[in-house]
Amino acid sequence: MSRAASSRSRVAVAEPPTARKSPIQERSKARVERILEAAAELIVRGGSDQLKMSEVATSAGISIGSLYQYFPEKSALIRMLAERINARSRECIRDGLKDVTDLASLQSSFAGLVDVYYAIVNERPVMRDIWSGMQADRQLLTLQIAESRVCGQMLADAMHKVHGRANAKRIGQAAFLIWEMGEATIRLAIAVDPAEGAALVEAFKRMALREITTPLA
Repeated sequence: MSRAASSRSRVAVAEPPTARKSPIQERSKARVERILEAAAELIVRGGSDQLKMSEVATSAGISIGSLYQYFPEKSALIRMLAERINARSRECIRDGLKDVTDLASLQSSFAGLVDVYYAIVNERPVMRDIWSGMQADRQLLTLQIAESRVCGQMLADAMHKVHGRANAKRIGQAAFLIWEMGEATIRLAIAVDPAEGAALVEAFKRMALREITTPLA
């Protein structure tokens, strides 16, 4: 589950300090940002399946040849958008779980992350449509599963604070599965009537919290 800073289509990730960039590097970076912003807007309008590289180039104000210099295929473009969302999500998950010290804080922190994530995805359809594009591409699906492992491990670490490390393997497996189920629940919830979607999210929280708060022998 993830928390984002805004409801805009573009997703920005802070970069580590680097040497001062040359004008050429700055122009290249600005061009990549225009490409990503254009792609995100087009995905919101028509979905990732309908995204055409020629339309991205036109919207970004560059030639198709220039676009292919940065992104040789559509999956590379979707991957970059996904990686930016994932990087920001990891920051938010770490922040949301870092203060877990006991059972009550574990319950409230996890439930809060689910609620925020559901709200964010409802506000930012680009995340939903990037998911769709990743599910249809084997390499991108591998990326999504790897991300769930990372996020699941953060949940497992929080669970260890409460339950200890008596059965680290089972806690890790449960946390990974809970995270994948959470992603699937959100995808389902935004595809149905809002009232039903909200009820499904609440049902997931009840099931997940039972597992999360029960010591695994």
